[in-house]
Amino acid sequence: MLRRLILYFSTAGWARRIVTGWGLARRVARRFVAGETLDEAARVTQTLNAKGMAVTLDCLGESVHRAEDTAEVVKAYRAVLERIQQDRLNASISVKLTHLGLDISEELCTGNLRHILGAAQERGVSVTIDMESSAYTDRTLRLYRTLRDEYGFNNVGVVIQSYLYRSEADMRELAAEGAHVRLCKGAYLEPPTVAFPAKADVDASYVKLAQAYLKSPPPAYLCLATHDEKMIAATEQFIKDQHIPTDRYEYQMLYGIRSARQEELAQAGYTMRVYVPFGAAWYPYFMRRLAERPANLWFFARGVFAR
Repeated sequence: MLRRLILYFSTAGWARRIVTGWGLARRVARRFVAGETLDEAARVTQTLNAKGMAVTLDCLGESVHRAEDTAEVVKAYRAVLERIQQDRLNASISVKLTHLGLDISEELCTGNLRHILGAAQERGVSVTIDMESSAYTDRTLRLYRTLRDEYGFNNVGVVIQSYLYRSEADMRELAAEGAHVRLCKGAYLEPPTVAFPAKADVDASYVKLAQAYLKSPPPAYLCLATHDEKMIAATEQFIKDQHIPTDRYEYQMLYGIRSARQEELAQAGYTMRVYVPFGAAWYPYFMRRLAERPANLWFFARGVFAR
Protein backbone atom coordinates (compact mmCIF):
# COMPACT_ATOMS: atom_id res chain seq x y z
CA MET A 1 0.00 0.00 0.00
CA LEU A 2 2.79 2.45 0.91
CA ARG A 3 4.62 1.69 -2.35
CA ARG A 4 1.47 2.33 -4.37
CA LEU A 5 0.92 5.64 -2.57
CA ILE A 6 4.48 6.84 -3.25
CA LEU A 7 4.22 5.82 -6.90
CA TYR A 8 0.98 7.78 -7.15
CA PHE A 9 2.79 10.83 -5.76
CA SER A 10 5.54 10.33 -8.39
CA THR A 11 3.05 11.19 -11.15
CA ALA A 12 0.96 13.79 -9.29
CA GLY A 13 1.69 17.33 -10.45
CA TRP A 14 0.65 18.91 -7.15
CA ALA A 15 3.01 16.63 -5.20
CA ARG A 16 5.86 17.41 -7.62
CA ARG A 17 5.39 21.16 -7.07
CA ILE A 18 5.51 20.77 -3.29
CA VAL A 19 8.49 18.40 -3.10
CA THR A 20 10.70 20.07 -5.73
CA GLY A 21 10.27 23.40 -3.93
CA TRP A 22 11.42 21.84 -0.66
CA GLY A 23 15.13 22.34 -0.08
CA LEU A 24 15.43 19.29 2.17
CA ALA A 25 14.02 17.01 -0.52
CA ARG A 26 16.55 18.34 -3.02
CA ARG A 27 19.39 17.61 -0.61
CA VAL A 28 18.17 14.09 0.16
CA ALA A 29 17.69 13.40 -3.57
CA ARG A 30 21.42 13.98 -4.00
CA ARG A 31 21.97 10.56 -2.48
CA PHE A 32 20.43 9.04 -5.63
CA VAL A 33 21.16 11.76 -8.22
CA ALA A 34 24.70 12.80 -9.17
CA GLY A 35 23.72 16.44 -9.49
CA GLU A 36 21.91 18.77 -11.86
CA THR A 37 24.82 19.43 -14.24
CA LEU A 38 27.00 17.42 -16.60
CA ASP A 39 30.12 18.60 -14.75
CA GLU A 40 28.80 17.03 -11.55
CA ALA A 41 27.90 13.79 -13.32
CA ALA A 42 31.34 13.63 -14.96
CA ARG A 43 33.07 14.03 -11.58
CA VAL A 44 30.97 11.21 -10.08
CA THR A 45 31.77 9.03 -13.10
CA GLN A 46 35.50 9.65 -12.72
CA THR A 47 35.32 8.68 -9.04
CA LEU A 48 33.47 5.45 -9.82
CA ASN A 49 35.83 4.62 -12.69
CA ALA A 50 38.79 5.06 -10.33
CA LYS A 51 37.22 2.36 -8.13
CA GLY A 52 37.04 -0.05 -11.05
CA MET A 53 33.38 0.47 -11.92
CA ALA A 54 31.76 1.34 -15.22
CA VAL A 55 28.88 3.83 -15.46
CA THR A 56 25.76 4.45 -17.49
CA LEU A 57 24.76 8.12 -17.58
CA ASP A 58 21.11 9.18 -17.72
CA CYS A 59 19.93 12.73 -18.40
CA LEU A 60 16.83 12.74 -16.23
CA GLY A 61 13.51 13.52 -17.85
CA GLU A 62 10.45 11.85 -19.33
CA SER A 63 7.03 12.55 -20.88
CA VAL A 64 8.07 15.47 -23.10
CA HIS A 65 5.03 16.89 -24.92
CA ARG A 66 6.54 19.55 -27.21
CA ALA A 67 8.64 18.61 -30.23
CA GLU A 68 10.96 21.57 -29.76
CA ASP A 69 11.83 20.38 -26.25
CA THR A 70 13.12 17.06 -27.59
CA ALA A 71 15.77 18.92 -29.60
CA GLU A 72 17.22 20.10 -26.28
CA VAL A 73 17.26 16.52 -25.01
CA VAL A 74 19.22 15.36 -28.06
CA LYS A 75 21.60 18.27 -27.59
CA ALA A 76 22.10 17.32 -23.93
CA TYR A 77 22.90 13.72 -24.82
CA ARG A 78 25.35 14.79 -27.53
CA ALA A 79 27.11 16.86 -24.86
CA VAL A 80 27.27 13.78 -22.62
CA LEU A 81 28.79 11.73 -25.43
CA GLU A 82 31.36 14.42 -26.17
CA ARG A 83 32.27 14.53 -22.48
CA ILE A 84 32.66 10.74 -22.34
CA GLN A 85 35.08 10.94 -25.26
CA GLN A 86 36.90 14.03 -24.01
CA ASP A 87 37.45 12.74 -20.47
CA ARG A 88 37.91 9.11 -21.58
CA LEU A 89 35.20 7.98 -19.21
CA ASN A 90 34.26 4.32 -18.90
CA ALA A 91 30.61 5.08 -19.50
CA SER A 92 27.59 4.21 -21.62
CA ILE A 93 24.29 6.14 -21.73
CA SER A 94 20.65 5.34 -21.00
CA VAL A 95 17.66 7.05 -22.61
CA LYS A 96 13.89 7.10 -22.11
CA LEU A 97 11.75 7.17 -25.23
CA THR A 98 9.14 9.51 -23.73
CA HIS A 99 12.02 11.93 -23.12
CA LEU A 100 12.70 11.79 -26.87
CA GLY A 101 9.11 12.46 -27.91
CA LEU A 102 7.39 9.07 -28.01
CA ASP A 103 4.21 10.61 -26.60
CA ILE A 104 4.23 13.03 -29.54
CA SER A 105 4.99 10.60 -32.37
CA GLU A 106 7.05 7.50 -33.06
CA GLU A 107 8.56 9.22 -36.09
CA LEU A 108 9.90 12.09 -33.99
CA CYS A 109 11.21 9.70 -31.33
CA THR A 110 12.89 7.47 -33.92
CA GLY A 111 14.61 10.45 -35.53
CA ASN A 112 15.90 11.71 -32.18
CA LEU A 113 17.09 8.27 -31.20
CA ARG A 114 18.93 7.88 -34.51
CA HIS A 115 20.83 11.11 -33.84
CA ILE A 116 21.90 9.91 -30.40
CA LEU A 117 22.78 6.38 -31.52
CA GLY A 118 24.79 7.71 -34.45
CA ALA A 119 26.81 10.06 -32.25
CA ALA A 120 27.31 7.26 -29.73
CA GLN A 121 28.40 4.73 -32.33
CA GLU A 122 31.00 7.15 -33.70
CA ARG A 123 32.52 7.25 -30.22
CA GLY A 124 32.21 3.55 -29.41
CA VAL A 125 29.59 4.18 -26.71
CA SER A 126 26.69 1.82 -26.06
CA VAL A 127 23.12 3.04 -25.49
CA THR A 128 20.40 1.33 -23.45
CA ILE A 129 16.75 2.18 -24.04
CA ASP A 130 15.12 2.28 -20.62
CA MET A 131 11.75 0.58 -20.17
CA GLU A 132 8.93 2.69 -18.79
CA SER A 133 5.44 1.56 -17.74
CA SER A 134 3.71 -1.37 -19.44
CA ALA A 135 1.79 1.07 -21.66
CA TYR A 136 5.08 1.59 -23.54
CA THR A 137 6.45 -1.97 -23.67
CA ASP A 138 5.33 -2.88 -27.18
CA ARG A 139 6.41 0.45 -28.66
CA THR A 140 9.75 0.36 -26.86
CA LEU A 141 10.59 -3.11 -28.15
CA ARG A 142 9.42 -2.18 -31.65
CA LEU A 143 11.61 0.92 -31.78
CA TYR A 144 14.56 -0.98 -30.32
CA ARG A 145 14.30 -3.57 -33.10
CA THR A 146 13.80 -0.91 -35.74
CA LEU A 147 16.97 0.93 -34.75
CA ARG A 148 18.93 -2.30 -34.43
CA ASP A 149 17.73 -4.14 -37.53
CA GLU A 150 16.56 -1.53 -40.04
CA TYR A 151 19.12 1.17 -39.25
CA GLY A 152 21.94 -1.19 -38.33
CA PHE A 153 22.89 0.17 -34.91
CA ASN A 154 24.84 -2.50 -33.06
CA ASN A 155 25.38 -0.34 -29.98
CA VAL A 156 21.81 -0.41 -28.66
CA GLY A 157 20.25 -2.47 -25.86
CA VAL A 158 16.89 -2.58 -24.12
CA VAL A 159 15.40 -3.21 -20.66
CA ILE A 160 13.00 -5.96 -19.57
CA GLN A 161 11.10 -5.92 -16.26
CA SER A 162 10.63 -9.20 -14.40
CA TYR A 163 7.34 -8.15 -12.78
CA LEU A 164 5.47 -8.29 -16.11
CA TYR A 165 3.82 -11.59 -17.05
CA ARG A 166 4.85 -11.10 -20.67
CA SER A 167 8.57 -10.85 -19.92
CA GLU A 168 9.30 -14.57 -20.20
CA ALA A 169 8.17 -14.56 -23.83
CA ASP A 170 9.95 -11.25 -24.51
CA MET A 171 13.22 -12.56 -23.07
CA ARG A 172 12.97 -15.76 -25.09
CA GLU A 173 12.60 -13.76 -28.31
CA LEU A 174 15.41 -11.36 -27.41
CA ALA A 175 17.74 -14.23 -26.58
CA ALA A 176 17.13 -15.74 -30.01
CA GLU A 177 18.02 -12.34 -31.49
CA GLY A 178 21.28 -12.10 -29.52
CA ALA A 179 20.10 -8.90 -27.81
CA HIS A 180 21.83 -6.78 -25.17
CA VAL A 181 19.31 -6.78 -22.30
CA ARG A 182 19.17 -5.13 -18.89
CA LEU A 183 16.93 -7.17 -16.58
CA CYS A 184 15.36 -5.30 -13.66
CA LYS A 185 12.37 -5.99 -11.43
CA GLY A 186 10.34 -2.93 -12.47
CA ALA A 187 9.53 0.32 -10.66
CA TYR A 188 6.17 1.50 -12.03
CA LEU A 189 2.67 1.12 -10.61
CA GLU A 190 1.13 -1.73 -12.62
CA PRO A 191 -2.24 -3.52 -12.31
CA PRO A 192 -2.34 -7.22 -11.35
CA THR A 193 -3.70 -7.95 -14.82
CA VAL A 194 -0.25 -7.33 -16.34
CA ALA A 195 2.24 -7.71 -13.47
CA PHE A 196 2.89 -10.01 -10.52
CA PRO A 197 1.48 -8.25 -7.44
CA ALA A 198 3.52 -10.29 -4.93
CA LYS A 199 7.23 -9.56 -4.41
CA ALA A 200 8.02 -13.26 -4.07
CA ASP A 201 6.64 -13.90 -7.55
CA VAL A 202 8.58 -10.97 -9.00
CA ASP A 203 11.77 -12.32 -7.41
CA ALA A 204 11.14 -15.84 -8.70
CA SER A 205 10.51 -14.44 -12.17
CA TYR A 206 13.76 -12.47 -12.01
CA VAL A 207 15.87 -15.53 -11.19
CA LYS A 208 14.11 -17.67 -13.81
CA LEU A 209 14.53 -15.07 -16.56
CA ALA A 210 18.16 -14.35 -15.63
CA GLN A 211 19.19 -18.00 -15.61
CA ALA A 212 17.49 -18.75 -18.92
CA TYR A 213 19.10 -15.75 -20.58
CA LEU A 214 22.56 -16.50 -19.22
CA LYS A 215 22.38 -19.89 -20.94
CA SER A 216 21.59 -18.28 -24.31
CA PRO A 217 24.26 -18.46 -27.02
CA PRO A 218 26.34 -15.37 -27.82
CA PRO A 219 26.07 -12.57 -28.66
CA ALA A 220 23.18 -12.39 -26.14
CA TYR A 221 24.40 -10.25 -23.23
CA LEU A 222 22.69 -9.78 -19.87
CA CYS A 223 22.91 -6.85 -17.47
CA LEU A 224 21.79 -8.04 -14.04
CA ALA A 225 20.24 -4.89 -12.58
CA THR A 226 19.43 -5.65 -8.95
CA HIS A 227 20.35 -4.64 -5.40
CA ASP A 228 18.68 -7.71 -3.90
CA GLU A 229 21.32 -9.90 -2.28
CA LYS A 230 19.23 -13.02 -2.85
CA MET A 231 19.12 -12.27 -6.57
CA ILE A 232 22.86 -11.58 -6.65
CA ALA A 233 23.67 -14.79 -4.75
CA ALA A 234 21.41 -16.87 -6.99
CA THR A 235 22.93 -15.52 -10.20
CA GLU A 236 26.50 -15.72 -8.87
CA GLN A 237 26.05 -19.39 -8.04
CA PHE A 238 24.41 -20.11 -11.39
CA ILE A 239 27.23 -18.35 -13.24
CA LYS A 240 29.80 -20.48 -11.40
CA ASP A 241 27.89 -23.74 -11.83
CA GLN A 242 27.31 -23.16 -15.54
CA HIS A 243 30.78 -21.70 -16.20
CA ILE A 244 29.28 -18.60 -17.84
CA PRO A 245 32.13 -16.50 -19.32
CA THR A 246 32.54 -13.00 -17.93
CA ASP A 247 31.99 -11.36 -21.33
CA ARG A 248 28.36 -12.52 -21.34
CA TYR A 249 27.01 -10.48 -18.43
CA GLU A 250 27.53 -7.66 -15.96
CA TYR A 251 25.99 -6.46 -12.72
CA GLN A 252 24.27 -3.08 -12.52
CA MET A 253 23.12 -1.00 -9.56
CA LEU A 254 21.80 2.49 -9.01
CA TYR A 255 24.00 5.33 -7.83
CA GLY A 256 23.68 5.83 -4.08
CA ILE A 257 22.30 2.38 -3.26
CA ARG A 258 24.55 -0.35 -1.79
CA SER A 259 27.74 1.45 -2.80
CA ALA A 260 29.94 -0.84 -0.69
CA ARG A 261 28.46 -3.91 -2.35
CA GLN A 262 29.09 -2.36 -5.76
CA GLU A 263 32.78 -2.03 -4.89
CA GLU A 264 32.90 -5.61 -3.62
CA LEU A 265 31.52 -6.97 -6.89
CA ALA A 266 34.00 -4.91 -8.89
CA GLN A 267 36.88 -6.11 -6.72
CA ALA A 268 35.71 -9.71 -7.15
CA GLY A 269 36.30 -9.38 -10.88
CA TYR A 270 32.75 -8.80 -12.10
CA THR A 271 31.90 -6.00 -14.49
CA MET A 272 29.97 -3.62 -12.24
CA ARG A 273 28.11 -0.74 -13.89
CA VAL A 274 26.52 2.06 -11.86
CA TYR A 275 23.44 3.84 -13.20
CA VAL A 276 24.22 7.54 -12.66
CA PRO A 277 21.29 9.91 -13.27
CA PHE A 278 21.65 13.69 -13.31
CA GLY A 279 19.65 16.76 -14.24
CA ALA A 280 16.99 19.11 -12.94
CA ALA A 281 14.08 16.71 -13.65
CA TRP A 282 14.91 14.48 -10.68
CA TYR A 283 11.50 14.25 -8.96
CA PRO A 284 9.88 11.15 -10.62
CA TYR A 285 13.14 9.22 -10.43
CA PHE A 286 13.63 10.14 -6.78
CA MET A 287 10.10 9.07 -5.84
CA ARG A 288 10.47 5.70 -7.56
CA ARG A 289 13.66 5.09 -5.57
CA LEU A 290 11.76 5.81 -2.35
CA ALA A 291 9.02 3.39 -3.40
CA GLU A 292 11.41 0.55 -4.22
CA ARG A 293 12.87 -0.05 -0.79
CA PRO A 294 11.67 0.83 2.73
CA ALA A 295 15.30 1.65 3.62
CA ASN A 296 15.27 4.49 1.09
CA LEU A 297 12.09 5.95 2.58
CA TRP A 298 13.58 5.66 6.08
CA PHE A 299 16.67 7.53 4.87
CA PHE A 300 14.40 10.34 3.65
CA ALA A 301 12.36 10.39 6.89
CA ARG A 302 15.53 10.56 8.98
CA GLY A 303 16.53 13.67 7.06
CA VAL A 304 13.17 15.27 7.78
CA PHE A 305 13.20 14.61 11.52
CA ALA A 306 16.87 15.49 11.90
CA ARG A 307 16.09 19.12 11.13
